[in-house]
Amino acid sequence: MRNSGWKSQLTSSLFVLPYLILFVVFLLIPIGYGAWMSLHNWDLLNPVHEFVGFKNYAKIFDSSSYLNDLFLEGLKNTFQFVVFSVPLLVAVGLGLALLVNALPGKFKGFFRTVYFIPYAVSVSVVAIIWLWLLDTNSGLINQYMQKLDLPMIPWLTDMPWAWISLVIATLWWTIGFNMVIFINALNDVSEELYEAGSLDGASRWQRFIYITLPSIKPTMLFVVITSTIASFNIYGQPFLMTRGGPGTSTKVLLMNIVDEAFKQRQLGNAAAMSLLMALIMIVISVFQFKISNRKE
Repeated sequence: MRNSGWKSQLTSSLFVLPYLILFVVFLLIPIGYGAWMSLHNWDLLNPVHEFVGFKNYAKIFDSSSYLNDLFLEGLKNTFQFVVFSVPLLVAVGLGLALLVNALPGKFKGFFRTVYFIPYAVSVSVVAIIWLWLLDTNSGLINQYMQKLDLPMIPWLTDMPWAWISLVIATLWWTIGFNMVIFINALNDVSEELYEAGSLDGASRWQRFIYITLPSIKPTMLFVVITSTIASFNIYGQPFLMTRGGPGTSTKVLLMNIVDEAFKQRQLGNAAAMSLLMALIMIVISVFQFKISNRKE
């Protein structure tokens, strides 16, 4: 029996081992190496990397340092995108899930696939599609507006249209993932609860508020947190569609970090900014989790 238990544990460990190796190699080691770099004056062109301790972090909080402006401006723009996009990613994803779930069985699979397809393409393809649609001078949408004698909209070159364009492109690209997650959660809600609610005279809206939402609350929390993290990590859409413009209005924190690392060649500063950004994301995720549990 002891040999059998030992073999069972070994087999279980072997199943976990590939993931553990990848987790260590591609996550723990890069995080540790990034933390080490953040404690050095790490110039790409200088082979000598002087140890400076927390000086790079201090510069970020020093109002007289250019890093302070770089970090805070990028953080402000990133926060704006998170505030604009996350509620829509959650609400529209849930709305699509409810609509698709209400369709006859033979149509469910088709529409689930149609809405999920954009999620399978790369951000560069997404940017090309929406640039083709939203370009101020040659975009398809503005061409049709011109034919209808409507004023052309500077989708990518003026505010607030630049943010609207980025949110629309992101919504189109990622909404299928949230929809599929919500559909799986809705399928787990007991039909008996809905039947009991109907017998008690509850309307559809009341069944949604008092049965559906409480039943899918863990999934809702998962979608909110993952959508927040994904929105915080936005880079490709503003980089490819607006180039951070107009001016620096849509230049998010990751764009500033990449510029500091590869244009200014200061990897130590960039690593410190990256770790602070990660810490902010962790704090926000924990806050969302605590708020959800408190409401429960």
